[in-house]
Amino acid sequence: MKVSLSVQVAVARRGLPRKAAIQRWARAALKGLRRKKVALGVRIVAARESAALNRRYRGKSGCTNVLSFPFEAPTGTRSDMLGDLVICAPVVLREARALRRPAPAHWAHMVVHGILHLRGYDHGNKKDAAVMERREARVLRALGVANPYNPPMPL
Repeated sequence: MKVSLSVQVAVARRGLPRKAAIQRWARAALKGLRRKKVALGVRIVAARESAALNRRYRGKSGCTNVLSFPFEAPTGTRSDMLGDLVICAPVVLREARALRRPAPAHWAHMVVHGILHLRGYDHGNKKDAAVMERREARVLRALGVANPYNPPMPL
């Protein structure tokens, strides 16, 4: 599958993954998707932008680690676009420290998690969360990243 990845960085670049790493994580999360081409956007933002988007699109206050915006092509048209991810750099780095995980491993988790949302996975209830977490763990294992849900994280 051909993956067209657009990465926008709206924060200082220090401590951020390179586009090549994001591309590798995205490819792993897209494995099994039956498409010849996929277009995907990733925007790395500061807390203020994350909080504004979280409030506007989810009705929740504060910033969050990753937001997923699936693309729906207008009826009768086709598009390679899967959607966009907005990842909040300060939240990801803070979570990695709090979880005592290497920052690149947590970045990989956020990219994989966000793309699985774009693919239709969700964690709104225990059954769906278990399915999504198993899928995430498999993808991350293939990338050499430890299971972030071992031990299971609370919902």
